Amino acid sequence: MADDPEIITHRAALAQPLETGRQRRLRLRAERAVAKQEAAARREDARFQKEAEAALEKDRPFMPPGGDFGEQALRSYRRFRVPAHQDTSAALRGTYPGIAEGGLGSRGIFIGHDMLSGGAFAYDPWVLYRDGVITAPNVVVAGIVGSGKSALAKALTTRSIAFGRKVYVAGDPKGEWTVVAQTVGGRAIVLGHGLRTRLNPLDAGYRPGGISDAEWTASVAARRRDLLGALAETVLTRPLGPLEHTAIDTALAVLATRTVDPILPQVVDLILDPDDDADPRLAEDGRQVGHALRRLVAGDLQGLFDGPSTETFDPELPMLTLDLSRVSENAALLSILMTCASAWMEAALMDPTGGQRWVIYDEAWRVMSHPALLRRMDAAWRLARHYGIANMLLFHKLSDLDTVGDTGTALHALGTSLLANAETRVIFRQETDQLGPTAKALGLTATEQSMLPTLGLGQALWRIKDHSMLLQTQLHPGEARLFDTSSAMSREPRKFTIPEVG
Repeated sequence: MADDPEIITHRAALAQPLETGRQRRLRLRAERAVAKQEAAARREDARFQKEAEAALEKDRPFMPPGGDFGEQALRSYRRFRVPAHQDTSAALRGTYPGIAEGGLGSRGIFIGHDMLSGGAFAYDPWVLYRDGVITAPNVVVAGIVGSGKSALAKALTTRSIAFGRKVYVAGDPKGEWTVVAQTVGGRAIVLGHGLRTRLNPLDAGYRPGGISDAEWTASVAARRRDLLGALAETVLTRPLGPLEHTAIDTALAVLATRTVDPILPQVVDLILDPDDDADPRLAEDGRQVGHALRRLVAGDLQGLFDGPSTETFDPELPMLTLDLSRVSENAALLSILMTCASAWMEAALMDPTGGQRWVIYDEAWRVMSHPALLRRMDAAWRLARHYGIANMLLFHKLSDLDTVGDTGTALHALGTSLLANAETRVIFRQETDQLGPTAKALGLTATEQSMLPTLGLGQALWRIKDHSMLLQTQLHPGEARLFDTSSAMSREPRKFTIPEVG
């Protein structure tokens, strides 16, 4: 077996020495040479193909003097060079119309036209929210008196009614919305001294489905507590202390066991004269709060909010407005009046299934000047998306937001948060002393800032998230007559005549 040739061959193969270092280097050198030759061959093929294509292109006939026909019309196979040209933007915008803002699409309510491109502009906060353009549906409108901000608000909201939207004006100090509401088939609730109309700001409001009795009771109590605390702080012009909050809580807790919808006189009576079984110190602790709230019952606002509501909230009306023009008092009193009126309306609007609705806060600077009332408005704005509501805030200048608290304080941040929760900002003409604060608040460019004092009637700078547009509101002649708030000033005076003496 030892001399078997197959076994000897196998052993020789196993005993063959491994590749030496020199052999390995020679092998790698040969492989690289082969790869280099292959790469050179590929480059040569590519060069030959490029030369063939160039020769074919050279033999192609030039474009005829009159241009090609059919699918080849206006095409050229050679680079077209034009010398540089300079001109003004007024001339170039006709040559290059694409430099204007493209707008936000055609879906929505027609507002007017873009003053740069001339194209129509449509706006709808619910559509923009659904498309992801904005994340907050609220709108802030600012402009000096007579700039057209009120006409824009009325045009936008009344045109929205045709799209199934409802409009609610939480407080109309001048009564400008009354005739508008009546014209579109809505209603105006007029409040004033000597009238029989009463609104109870402590109404429980709408109760949504799927909520337990305990949860509903706690929600209503918290809303009433916040309202009474805000009203008391506004009258007293200072924050309430712990004992004063306790006096309000105790009075509400007692009334909750007696009636479903308490009224302000009952709350005032229980604060000033608690029950016999209550802590006798409550009367002294809540004395100032009781007298502050008594102003709504037996003082300046007597006869407006001191009884059960004589009006019911009709969710089917296209527009409902609270006319406060009959109450001509000081600014602080009117702010309290607007807060009570809006509280009654906000309680009725807390219905997530109520559809898409506008809530208008006209002359909002009256409320923003009081920290307690501003906190209530800020809380309502934060819940707007949950209830399908788009709030609109109208005031004269953005610096009104800086009137609450000192710079750097929590109250000052509360005022500026209203602007942060409104991603649609519409700025009408501003006075020159307001250009700096407005530009800082909105991050305007120098060009946009210079435009503000030159804007005409109905012209405004729209800032919608990252979009900036210069728009002109367009009104139908019928709308212009209906929305006109300066007719008394522009009306022709009556001619003076001397009666004839017979």
